[in-house]
Amino acid sequence: MNNDYLDPINSLHVPELADTTFAMDLLLRAKEGVRNIAVALTESASPDVRTLLRNQLMQGIAMHQEITELMINKKWFHPYELSEQYKLDQLSANNTLMIGKMNLFPVETNRKGMFDRTPDDH
Repeated sequence: MNNDYLDPINSLHVPELADTTFAMDLLLRAKEGVRNIAVALTESASPDVRTLLRNQLMQGIAMHQEITELMINKKWFHPYELSEQYKLDQLSANNTLMIGKMNLFPVETNRKGMFDRTPDDH
């Protein structure tokens, strides 16, 4: 891969990388939600609140399971195959380093003439 971020070759597989990133983020947020609801459940005294939180906890666990199964089916997550998961983690780390080395903010940032109208004078 070259360092020209405008070169279309650099956008190959980007949608798939974005999907895996979004799915992993959603999985982590679901896990955080389950953890937070479980803590709230242990702290609540009202039977009505405990019932509500218990129901939300079960929904959160089910959502976490659905996301996990989706990621496993898509081969985005390998919780039972650590060597495969390690390969994915290495690929992610290498992609992050590669993106970090790209010249995303060139010295010349003048965009005059790139827009169909001039900005309002406010």
